[in-house]
Amino acid sequence: MVVPHLDAAYNLARWLTRDAHDAEDVVQESYLRAFRAFGSFHGDDARCWLLTIVRNTCFSWLSKNRIRTRELFPDVDMPEVGSDTFDPQAPLIREADQALLREALEELPAEFREVIVLRELEELSYKQIAEITTVPIGTVMARLARARRRLEDSVLSRTSKEEV
Repeated sequence: MVVPHLDAAYNLARWLTRDAHDAEDVVQESYLRAFRAFGSFHGDDARCWLLTIVRNTCFSWLSKNRIRTRELFPDVDMPEVGSDTFDPQAPLIREADQALLREALEELPAEFREVIVLRELEELSYKQIAEITTVPIGTVMARLARARRRLEDSVLSRTSKEEV
């Protein structure tokens, strides 16, 4: 029931831990916890249940293991926008845009980064995000709004600096 959600689990762990190897460790630990706690799962939404475990495991792991400087996410695929069929510059522009967005996401506080990842990359509903993060839906909506505003401000300030 949880194996199909391995990519989503890794994606969330990757964005929260900011490191590919740490994310793999967290996902492995999360799946062990899910296996041990499978008796408490009542068949509602396996994806939400698993991502809740991944989130909690990430924060437990982070509190125990570090605050270190990390690389940006060179190996994480961002969603692609548009088609580059006829424009040879499009892949370069898309790569630069993805790097810019990746850097802006990296700067967000964890509570904003997690709701953005869950909503925009994992396409979860507000209700599912509220269940995973154990906050009210209104808080999820407010965090998303603030996160989007911060992303926009960050991207705009970076692009205006590059133009100067």
